Amino acid sequence: MAVSLSKGGNVSLSKEAPGLNAVIVGLGWDVRKTDGAAFDLDASAFVIGEDDKVLSDANFVFYNNKTSPDGAVVYSGDNRTGEGAGDDETILIDFAKLTPQAKKVVIAVTIHEGEINGQNFGSVSNAFARVVNQADGKELARYDLSEDASMNVAMVFVELYRSPAGEIKVKAIGEGWRSGLAGLAGAMGVNIG
Repeated sequence: MAVSLSKGGNVSLSKEAPGLNAVIVGLGWDVRKTDGAAFDLDASAFVIGEDDKVLSDANFVFYNNKTSPDGAVVYSGDNRTGEGAGDDETILIDFAKLTPQAKKVVIAVTIHEGEINGQNFGSVSNAFARVVNQADGKELARYDLSEDASMNVAMVFVELYRSPAGEIKVKAIGEGWRSGLAGLAGAMGVNIG
């Protein structure tokens, strides 16, 4: 049974699945009825170094850059509607390939052009992040976002990292940004020229 995380909580995925090397982070959401304008939510990953910034702009993995330079973080592609049950978008993280300079991988979801269209997470329900063992498909941990994020256009869902003891861990973040993808990426050290 998967560990259910609450905001700020963390769990050792290595204890849940000894020998774990690669995980798939599945992200899902439902868009509530709105004024009819389409919502396009996008997952992204930031490979963060010791200075709490991306290692390089190429370590910002999203729909226009689907793989990190080391090949460890791979974005599955854009689901423009969020229709259907289960994961809407996925990100693979292979810790065996992840560069030693990486302190953590931050997973976020943003609403494409949300600021322009007046859209925010107040119109999104049932948002979640779940971590699955790539080897056997078993769900190890899940974080259901229940906090009020009504004004936010971007949300950091979870971060994954290796502990000093070498365990792969996940932490539920649930932090929102009103400034969308550009603001979030800028705060993570991405040069948004």
